[in-house]
Amino acid sequence: MGNLTTIDFIVVALYFILVFGIAWFVTVKEKSGASSQDYFLGGRNLGWFAIGASLFASNIGSEHLIGLSGAGARGAFPEAQFEILAALILLLLGWVFVPFYIKSGVFTMPEFLERRYNRGSRMYLSLISIVSYVLTKISFTIFAGALVFEVLLGIPFWTGAIITVIATGIYTVFGGLKAVIYTDMVQSIIFILGGAAATYFGLQAIGGWDNVVIAIQDNAPNADTFMSLWRHEEYPWTGVLLGAPILGIWYWCTDQFIVQRVLSAKNIKVARQGTIFGGFLKLLPLFIFVFPGIIAYALSVTEFPDMFTVTNPITGETKTTTDAALPALILRVLPVGFKGLVVAGFLAALMSSLSSVFNSTSTLFTFDFYKQWKPQASEKELVMIGRVATVLLVIVGLAWIPFMKKLTEGGGIYKYLQSVQAYISPPIAAAFLLGIFYKKINGKGALAALWTGFVLGIGRLVLEFMSQEGGLAISETSLLGTLVTMNFLHYAIFLFVTSIVIMVVVSLGTQKTAKELDPALLYDYHPTEKKESLFKSKEIWLTMAIIAVVLVLWWVFR
Repeated sequence: MGNLTTIDFIVVALYFILVFGIAWFVTVKEKSGASSQDYFLGGRNLGWFAIGASLFASNIGSEHLIGLSGAGARGAFPEAQFEILAALILLLLGWVFVPFYIKSGVFTMPEFLERRYNRGSRMYLSLISIVSYVLTKISFTIFAGALVFEVLLGIPFWTGAIITVIATGIYTVFGGLKAVIYTDMVQSIIFILGGAAATYFGLQAIGGWDNVVIAIQDNAPNADTFMSLWRHEEYPWTGVLLGAPILGIWYWCTDQFIVQRVLSAKNIKVARQGTIFGGFLKLLPLFIFVFPGIIAYALSVTEFPDMFTVTNPITGETKTTTDAALPALILRVLPVGFKGLVVAGFLAALMSSLSSVFNSTSTLFTFDFYKQWKPQASEKELVMIGRVATVLLVIVGLAWIPFMKKLTEGGGIYKYLQSVQAYISPPIAAAFLLGIFYKKINGKGALAALWTGFVLGIGRLVLEFMSQEGGLAISETSLLGTLVTMNFLHYAIFLFVTSIVIMVVVSLGTQKTAKELDPALLYDYHPTEKKESLFKSKEIWLTMAIIAVVLVLWWVFR
């Protein structure tokens, strides 16, 4: 396997200088931590380009570069559907959810739920969001980043994990959301260029796309479905079409981690433009992350038999995992200098995602817990508590990594991420959707559905882990066995439907306890927008363009 040269390390060093320079400028010159609104919401004055780039960069982490390329190398092509569907769901965020969020002036998504339902709903979402950030975003991103250090730089796993946390935490803790968003703008450009370079030089190494297709047809056991978005046993089309959007609505339309960028917009129109721009960007991962994994597989059967072999730099032990597809491709086929660019791209994706979740987690803890306990807290105190909360949650995230490593043995870390989200997201997505569209849903119905969904979701996660460990034997023909072995996307559909039924039944049975709703929290409230003029706007045509591109991709890779 090739090594990084001095020039490559210089490129990586220049990347760090650029990112920390931007963060320093925002923190010191613009005083982004001067008030809680500046620190947590960037002063609510950001433009569409910054918002769209940050939506994309915050979402794309090293887990995408590693996980999606690994999916491409395994022939798990439908994992790209989560990226393609995200482009459509970002449109839903911009056209349906944005008006309510911005008009309400809230800092957090749980705060919005409290206005629509009750305080109990707010506390539930705050707690579940923080737990999910630990189980998926924080620990997952640190894990993927440490794997990057281990494979690309030969640095031991845990050393890489600690470096990852410290490097990212420095500018996040001091600079707040504005520092995160402005560094995201630069980082998104870097890892797009890095992914494009990996695709280009990978195709050059194997002699073009035709040779990739031939290598797959001649060697892949699942050649017929290797590049199909709809035909894969782990991702049935029913689950992709009906289950994946449930995860997407929770993640893109109701999760603090993402929506916080939209809340920082100057106004509704700018926020919507940012979501549309982000939708276009979300069409790129198929080409710059999944395709390099496919190319890596083709090279592994034609040129490099040890393509996916990773050696532990301390013990010398080796293991084979497709999650090493993109790092291996980088070290083998990229020329000097470009290796450094792509490594910088890896680090950019890692740091942008991690810094975003740090800031979002601190926002939730500060406003949904600390300020509720101490409402008279000063602006300076709120900012300080947010910084302390970030540090504490990083420690918890590091502690979860050993359990997550067990769940992801043999590859498939991207599937791990989506499956955990499938167990958490359905009741939350149901609470937001029905809360906006159906005024008869009340707080008791919402809480009943949220907690029932939580028990069913976490129960599945625990039973799945216990069955993998061999400590629990469950008959697959029993009802419990069916629920545990059911495809995770089908289970998301089950959870979503169950949550809706419970929410409606309980709400209709307790209508006397329903509170008067602010009309701004219901879908038909648009006093500042002339609906007829929307069809003459460029936003509508750009929206239609995204939909058209998605339909073409679905047809080409059917």
